[in-house]
Amino acid sequence: MTIALVDGNNFYVSCERVFNPKLENVPVVVLSNNDGCAVARSNEVKALGVKMGTPWFQMKDLAKKHGIIALSSNYALYADMSNRMMAVLRQFSPDQEIYSIDECFLGLDGFSQFDLVQYGQTIRQRVKQWVGIPVCVGIAETKTLAKLANHCAKKNLAGDNGACDFTRMTPQERSRLFGRIEVGEIWGIGRKLSEQLAQRGITTVEALCTAEAKTLRREFSVVMERTIAELNDIACIELEEAAPNKQQIISSRSFGHYVRDLPSLSEAVASYIAIAAEKLRSQGSLAGMVQIYIRTNLHKPEHPQYHPSRTIPLPQASDDTLYLTRAALWGLKRIYRSGYDYQKAGVALMNLSDAANRQGDLFSSAKDNAKLMRVMDRINAQWGSGTLRSAAEGVEKGWRMKRERMSPGFTTKWDQVLCVD
Repeated sequence: MTIALVDGNNFYVSCERVFNPKLENVPVVVLSNNDGCAVARSNEVKALGVKMGTPWFQMKDLAKKHGIIALSSNYALYADMSNRMMAVLRQFSPDQEIYSIDECFLGLDGFSQFDLVQYGQTIRQRVKQWVGIPVCVGIAETKTLAKLANHCAKKNLAGDNGACDFTRMTPQERSRLFGRIEVGEIWGIGRKLSEQLAQRGITTVEALCTAEAKTLRREFSVVMERTIAELNDIACIELEEAAPNKQQIISSRSFGHYVRDLPSLSEAVASYIAIAAEKLRSQGSLAGMVQIYIRTNLHKPEHPQYHPSRTIPLPQASDDTLYLTRAALWGLKRIYRSGYDYQKAGVALMNLSDAANRQGDLFSSAKDNAKLMRVMDRINAQWGSGTLRSAAEGVEKGWRMKRERMSPGFTTKWDQVLCVD
């Protein structure tokens, strides 16, 4: 098996730079919900030592000194740019697994007639020219190695300038390279695992490659054994061309300011249910349970704390936004208490089942809104999320998260499309 991993470089920042060339070669961070923490950093910001997740307020002095530009997350723009990038990448292989918003695996079996490094460079050039996003390409015999090859491509550790192919390396070349890479760069080996492996003298990729897999399986898990196998060219993780359905769908947000009243909380919960229900229908599932929770600010211990939740079993599994909203608001009314500063609310759709196997209920009095839901989804897909929504979601939505530094919807809103005079 031969697999390529294509990954967008600093994806959120790169999306912003496509439409604002003034951001090129400038230190840029993209902030999380409510403009809280850094969730994307340009290379210039990384060079200043800013870590992922650093709160914006801690960066302000550094930002002033080095001219760091901070932007709010524009998720609609990033999702649209991701779709465009994945559509281009689909042209390079019949086998594609979209792994995340900025990464996908491409199956390259049967491509032996190509120079795969050159093929990787062609992929990079096409995506950059057609979408504007810089990408790197890692090529290897397994998914784990392809991820590692992508890391080498980004850091230019193998001298391939953005496209690294492990399949053309000799065992000696690969061993020397792996001896220079920390074990924490391996897919699935996080900080905690890295520390535990270091206690056993395993600090590099090469050390893990040559470790006794059966012993580490006993000490850790079968996942560790599979990782070692993948590092030694034995494929244990197949390409998934169709993403498996989620077993639980969660929608939650922090508010732009504290919310105290039940009507505002109800609007937020109804909005989150609408988002979750649309995802539920898109994967062809029904929900058998709805969970609702509200939270005060854990980081403000001086404030009164309250973190309730309620799970509501549904008499009949459903994908109807209106039905799910009624259930969630029923639960909210039973956990709401006045006198608290609520920072966040969320919903979860659980006990999911296949809509194709919908079980009817002879005694149900619920309306069949299937046609209405299809119309709602079509209108919102064509004209934008929330174009058609339930009245329970409200209009002003003063509770919505703070995004004071957000760029326009260059590809998602007609009134914000760039115009050239």
